[in-house]
Amino acid sequence: MNLKAGFVGFGEINSPKQLIENKCRSALDGVKSLGIEMVTTDVVTDDARGEDVIRAIRDLRKSTFDVLIVCLAGWIPSHAVIAITSEFKYKPMILWGLCGDRENGRIVTAAAQAGTTALRKVFDDLGYRFVYIYNIIGKPLPLDRIRSFVLGATALKSLEQAKVGMMGFRDMKLYNTLYEGLSLKAFLGVEVEFFEMLEMVQLSEKIEDRQVQEILLKIKREWEFIKPVDDAFLIKGITYYLAIKKIAEENHFDAISLKDVDGMKKILHFPPALIFMLLSDEIKVCTIPENDVMGAVTQLIVKHITGQCGAYFEFYEFFERSLLVGVPDYVPSEVVDGKVTVTSAAFGGVSGGLLNISTVRTGKLTMVRLSNTGDQYTMHICTGDGRLRSWEEAGWDQPAPQLPSLEIFLDSSIDEFSQKVSGQHYIIAYGDYTQALADFCYLKNIKVV
Repeated sequence: MNLKAGFVGFGEINSPKQLIENKCRSALDGVKSLGIEMVTTDVVTDDARGEDVIRAIRDLRKSTFDVLIVCLAGWIPSHAVIAITSEFKYKPMILWGLCGDRENGRIVTAAAQAGTTALRKVFDDLGYRFVYIYNIIGKPLPLDRIRSFVLGATALKSLEQAKVGMMGFRDMKLYNTLYEGLSLKAFLGVEVEFFEMLEMVQLSEKIEDRQVQEILLKIKREWEFIKPVDDAFLIKGITYYLAIKKIAEENHFDAISLKDVDGMKKILHFPPALIFMLLSDEIKVCTIPENDVMGAVTQLIVKHITGQCGAYFEFYEFFERSLLVGVPDYVPSEVVDGKVTVTSAAFGGVSGGLLNISTVRTGKLTMVRLSNTGDQYTMHICTGDGRLRSWEEAGWDQPAPQLPSLEIFLDSSIDEFSQKVSGQHYIIAYGDYTQALADFCYLKNIKVV
């Protein structure tokens, strides 16, 4: 992910010039250490002719960036800051107050927090979308907070042209997979475009055998097959994948969902796990079954913030201290611990096919889902620790397969989670991304629950 920020440091014209410059340089170096590309200018003072302000605006306009970091190393009259920020008022900002030092048992300060406290409410009243942070003497720079905000702000821009490709509509007549197109476009810039199952089938009939054989040989080489899967089934799935790949590339889809139960399985008699696996692993699009539009949009948010694929999981059991989540079909190879493992299996009235039974990575993770009521959007965010647990889903042929799954021990109470749960599909990312997701929601006026 390409993170890019503008940086401008401030200090009052009568403050020690070298002190102000050194503190701003140290702060800038800290931000650069996060891997963030910087657009910079020299320190700005409140000089009488306003030449520093003019120069800073000119320098910052030389390149694009997603976040403006306003860094005060000392006191500065507010007008010098606002003259610059008003030129970039449409961008997310970080108002950052540096701190003084301890020397010979006493504190020596240039009064940066006088400058930031004079600005915080002004920023708010001017309608800026910003976060206010400050240094503390003797403590590390708040770099994690800066990175989280930059991640959230960068995702705003990158999502503006995102597209979800949807084959079919409202699988199983579900309600919570529906969406409201105009507000989704207005809030996030995400488009949802539909294509027909017939289009996929017609394109699949024109796929070259050479393309099919290349992928067939690859998966046989890279995947572990516990039970053999018929070549004819694999070939059909690969041709369907290549057809959807062509549709996705022509339409610039970033995420794809298919009509699963009432489409692929009922009409084509083809469980689509193989197709989803190839879409996820070969062309790196987000994938989720059952026409789950809001799940797909959540995946895109997670991917744009974390750089991860945003795998989906659904709920199977609630316990006193944990949740059992799993998938009845597939997981992307990115979340697999070890080798991708598949088998042939049958469930209920759907026979044959391929099932992913890979072991999922464990550890600290974030679970999230975006939802809406009309044009009001909320995001449910929680963190926990994912562990392995043996279980099976009733209905599979015996011996039942061990589905990809995790028992997640939440950092909040299960009852609290249950009263906020907003769908059967939640998206996970490994690590704690609560703050970056919350910053994204703040910048987009999405309520966090």
